Amino acid sequence: MEAARQFGKGRPEIQVLKGGLIHHTYKVSYDEQEEQVVLQCINQTMFHHPEDIIHNYQLVYEAVHGKEGITIPPIIPARNGKLYWLDADGQFWRAIRFVSNSYTALVPQDAAAARLTANCFANFTSALASVELNQLRPVIPRFHDLAMRYDQFEKAILTASQNRLLTGTHVIAELRQRHHLVEFYNEIVRRPDLYWQRVMHHDCKLSNILLDVNTHQAICPVDLDTVMPGLYFSDLGDMIRSMACSVDENSTDWEAIAIRPDFYEAIVEGYRCGMGDQLTSEEKENIHQAGLIMVYMQSLRFITDHLNNDVYYQISYPEQNLNRALNQLLLLEKLEEYISVTSN
Repeated sequence: MEAARQFGKGRPEIQVLKGGLIHHTYKVSYDEQEEQVVLQCINQTMFHHPEDIIHNYQLVYEAVHGKEGITIPPIIPARNGKLYWLDADGQFWRAIRFVSNSYTALVPQDAAAARLTANCFANFTSALASVELNQLRPVIPRFHDLAMRYDQFEKAILTASQNRLLTGTHVIAELRQRHHLVEFYNEIVRRPDLYWQRVMHHDCKLSNILLDVNTHQAICPVDLDTVMPGLYFSDLGDMIRSMACSVDENSTDWEAIAIRPDFYEAIVEGYRCGMGDQLTSEEKENIHQAGLIMVYMQSLRFITDHLNNDVYYQISYPEQNLNRALNQLLLLEKLEEYISVTSN
C-alpha cells in the first residue's frame, strides 16, 4: 500500500484494525524501524475538511504533552513533511504513533470500568482547560445543539410520508411532551457564565480509551476527530446513554431496557472526580440533566432519520431507525424514573 510507505522507513507490513465505523484503520510495521504506526484513511463524506482534524489533534497534543497522567501519541509526518498525505484519488491519510503495551475494550464489564472511562474523559477535558477554544475548528458544527436537532425533527414531520408519520405517532408525541429539555438547553446556551464551554471529546466510550496491558489503567483517550468546544452535558450524558443502559440502542427487547444504578452512579462519580473543581455550581446542581439531554437528543435524531427515509444512519431492516428511537425513548423514561426516585 502506497500510503503506508509515506509514514515509515522500509517495507511496510499492514494489519487491518477492526472496530472503527468511520475510517479505514490499519496498524503498520516497518522492517527498517521499531516504531509502528496507526494509519487511517479519513472518511471525507463525514469530515469535509479533514485538515481541521489534524489541526485540532496537534493543538490538543501540544497542550497535554509533558503533563502527568495523560499521554497522547503524536502524529507522524509524511515524507512530504506534512502531517497528512493525499493519494492519487484524493483520499486523505494520516498516521499516529502506535502505543505499545496497550489495548482497547469494547464495553465495560462492571461499574469500575465505567467509572474508569468517565474519569479518563473528564481528566482529558480538565487537562485542556488552558486551551483557547477559538483555536479549535468545529469539525462537525452544532453537533450537540439540541435546539437544532429539535427543529430538524419538527421539519421532518412536515415533509414525512403518511405511513412514516403513522408508525412514528407514539414516539413523536412523547418527544414533543419533553420539549422542556430543549428549553433547559436554551437556558444553558443563554448563560455562558454559568455553563462553560470546554474542550470535549464528543465520542465517549470505553473503546475510545487506550488501556495499559499490565495495570489495565487508562493511558489516554483516542479517536480525537470530534474534539471540539462543548457543554457540560455532552461527554457525561453520552456515557450515561451508552454505558448505564442494560442493552444497546439496537435492541428491540423492550422489557429489558433499564438503567443500571451501579453503572450510572459510577459514571457520574468518575466524571465529577476527574473534573475536580472545574464544574460550576449550576453544572453540579444539574448534573443529572446530562443523561436526559443526550438520550432525548438521540431519540430525536433516530426518529428524524426515520421520517426522512433513513438518509443518515445505516439500517439493516426498514423499521430500524424507528425502533432505535423507541429504544431511546424507553431508556429516557427509565432514566426519568431513576432520577426522580434517587433525588427524593
